[in-house]
Amino acid sequence: MYDADGGLRGEASYVIGKLLGRRHCSLCDITHSPVRRRPEWDAMVARLGLSLRLAHLNELTAVEREVVDEVDAPVVLVLGEGRPRPLLRRDELESAGGDLGRFETLLTEALAGLR
Repeated sequence: MYDADGGLRGEASYVIGKLLGRRHCSLCDITHSPVRRRPEWDAMVARLGLSLRLAHLNELTAVEREVVDEVDAPVVLVLGEGRPRPLLRRDELESAGGDLGRFETLLTEALAGLR
């Protein structure tokens, strides 16, 4: 779940805020280059065989919104039976520093901890 709204207005607001140093989303840094989603992201998702949904704040379900409000965005949630649960929180996403390989390690370690 990104720490930004989607749509033309939301995306423009985020880009302007980022350029002015007022907005930052560590998940955006992981999944996107300056102009589009990274092909490496899509390759990682395919390689891991996961069902991942990237969502902006204004695209969340009511239950997802409740969880995000509790833990703060950006966040990776596990969606399944019951209420969504945080898998990777803001500080963990920040620790990846925009590096997709580091994110993949964090993700696979967190998923292994669920088993």
